[in-house]
Formats: sequence, structure tokens, C-alpha cells
Amino acid sequence: MKQLVLDLRPDRPPTLENFVPGSNAELLESLSRLASARAGQMHSTHIYLWGNPGSGRSHLLRATVAHTLGEGRPASFLDAEEIADCLPEDENALLAVDDVDRLSPDAQVALFNAFNRARGSARSLLLSGPTAPKGLAPNLREDLRTRIGQSLVFEVRPLDDATRRAILYSLATRRGLRLTEEVAGFLLTHARRDLPGMVATLDALDAASLEHKRPITLPLLRELMQQGLCI
Repeated sequence: MKQLVLDLRPDRPPTLENFVPGSNAELLESLSRLASARAGQMHSTHIYLWGNPGSGRSHLLRATVAHTLGEGRPASFLDAEEIADCLPEDENALLAVDDVDRLSPDAQVALFNAFNRARGSARSLLLSGPTAPKGLAPNLREDLRTRIGQSLVFEVRPLDDATRRAILYSLATRRGLRLTEEVAGFLLTHARRDLPGMVATLDALDAASLEHKRPITLPLLRELMQQGLCI
């Protein structure tokens, strides 16, 4: 699986290339096109991503902003709670807003106005939230919810177990760890299933293996968990 030959360390900056696509290939292609649009090709395009915590929504927003800036187009990332009552005004910019369900009333007005100002310009909005537009928090303005629903809407789909298993083995190999089928199956059943959680789990197991000078086996894993190891 070519996409697994990546630097997945949590300290690496998010890019579109180090996001494991799984079944999100169409979403990644749309974000790449949005970020790579040249000046003459720019048009008002809005994308809304939704998915569970840990699905990679924030990663994708930050990665698309970084890619856009690398192409020479203005772009900015804002967490919903950072917005007061105004947004950047550059009409050619890409504006990414994370967690729209947490927008304050004034920030909701600002985002609604940003949708309106984008008409006839090259401004693009890239938004994220925990649910599809219809299920967003009831305190969200209905006219803003409608605007969000008129965007291109993508669910950030979770990784399937086969991809998770391949990632576990890839991460372990690069750390010099040997995971048995038994240990991998236990981790897939009982450990965190999002990618940052899997990276953190392998980091913890790597450190524990070095400290105890023992390979990671299921008995050692159970022993470590009894001692407080959180997976």
C-alpha cells in the first residue's frame, strides 16, 4: 500500500501527502484541486468536511491552507473559537474555519457574510464540523446552516481495519518493533482507532519495550496496561 510509506510522526506538520487516504480519495483530490488553483482558474468554491473527533478534519484544513500558501495564494486557518465578529477580507483567499459548530453568534454572522461576499469573487471557504450540515448544533443560524449545506460536503470516512492493521505494522517496523498477529489484533480491538491515537500507542509501546528490554508480547502489553499504560 504505497500511501503507507509516510512520515506519520505526530510532530510533523500536516500535509495532504501524509494523510492516509483510506476511502477518502475523492475528498483529497478535491482539496488538492482547491489548493492548487492558479490565479486564472480561481473561482468561488466552498467545501465542508465532517467526521468524528480524530478523523483528521483539522489535519486536512491545515494541510490545504499550507498547500495553498505554497502555491502563492493567500490562505488562513482559523479555529471557530478564535473568531470574534470579522474575518480576513482578501477576496482571492482561501479561508479555512474549523469546528463551525462552536462559532459564537457574532462569528456566525461574520461567516454568513463571508459566504455572501464570496459570490462573484475567487474567495473559497473550507469548513469543518462534527456532523453533516443538517445535524449541526441547534444554536447555529439556519441561514448559515443552509449556506454550509450548499457547499461541497464530504464525510471524512474512518479507516477500515485492513488499513489500520497495515498502518500498525508500518509504524512498528519503522520503530524496530515486531508486532505479532495477537498483539495487532488486541490493539485494533482495544486501543484508540484514530491515526494520532495509533501513533501515540506505538510510541508508548516502543518506549516500554526499550525500558523493559523485552519484545512487545500480549502478556507484556497486559502487564503494562495494569501498570497504567493508556492505549
